[in-house]
Amino acid sequence: MMMGRQAGDQSQLFYLFNLEERIPARHLLRRINPIATRVLGDLRGKLQPFYSEIGRPSIDPELMMRMLMVGYCYGIRFERKLCEEVELNLAYRWFCRLGLEDRVPDHSTFSVNRHGRFRDSDIFRQLFEAVVKACMDAGLVKGEGFAVDASVMEADASRYHGQAPGEIDWSAPERQTRAVAEFLSGLDDEDPNEDRKLPKVISPTDPCSAWTAKANKRVQFGYGLNYMIDVEHAVIIDVEATPARTYDEVAATRTMLDRSETTFGLKPERLTADTAYGTGKLLAWLLDKASRRIFPYGRDTNRLMACSPASTSLMTPSATSISVRTASL
Repeated sequence: MMMGRQAGDQSQLFYLFNLEERIPARHLLRRINPIATRVLGDLRGKLQPFYSEIGRPSIDPELMMRMLMVGYCYGIRFERKLCEEVELNLAYRWFCRLGLEDRVPDHSTFSVNRHGRFRDSDIFRQLFEAVVKACMDAGLVKGEGFAVDASVMEADASRYHGQAPGEIDWSAPERQTRAVAEFLSGLDDEDPNEDRKLPKVISPTDPCSAWTAKANKRVQFGYGLNYMIDVEHAVIIDVEATPARTYDEVAATRTMLDRSETTFGLKPERLTADTAYGTGKLLAWLLDKASRRIFPYGRDTNRLMACSPASTSLMTPSATSISVRTASL
């Protein structure tokens, strides 16, 4: 058989193309599309008060949410890159309900909405809770054992420009930013009974971040992304962002436990955490809240487990699996 050559002048004037038929039945996005459709069903109604009735039509909020889901599922961390991928990938276009000729939103649209109507409406929290409820309906959440931990996320702030709080002129024009306004507002709202002092070093551009060396032993400004996970299938039950300080991360644990009980009616029998969470305030709160016993657990006693008096599973194989699974999170 002789070698062929691809001709460059075989373009057609018209194409018959059905995007629906191009996505395989077992494709991840096709499998999660029914759930996404259900979760996003009343999205527009919830966001209606945050949109103007006059002016140019805005970007459909469901389109932006679907694009963010694509980014999460495929590890696309940057919105500029996400827009490029949705532009080129047929499956991404199909999931986002974009035709071949539909325009993909500009990457700046996400940040504008995130700090505007999405933030004001608390829509991200509502969608997160809707996904957790879908997991509960599917039997993926047992609700008997939770694990808590925090990951450090580096802030968009230079580690070389930290200053003492008293040295910063907050009235300077370059300090009139959203981040500074939130920081100063947080100081006004802080509970005076906590008697907390300002940190010795803060970032003038992102003062809500914390001076930390947790992430990679390099001192930097960062945030703590706190997760509470149901250990049965490693489903995230709640998440809370805080400055990367142990005090704030421990306080977030109480917030997440209370919120999961109020929102989902979940009251776990066991709570597993490392020793950073073994502060007197948290242990006293757990004992007062549910008469729980707190004690070291594991061969190296590096973990604390809170357990209700009625529970005896800490000495069973299932407790060992909890400890191992928590260690792998």
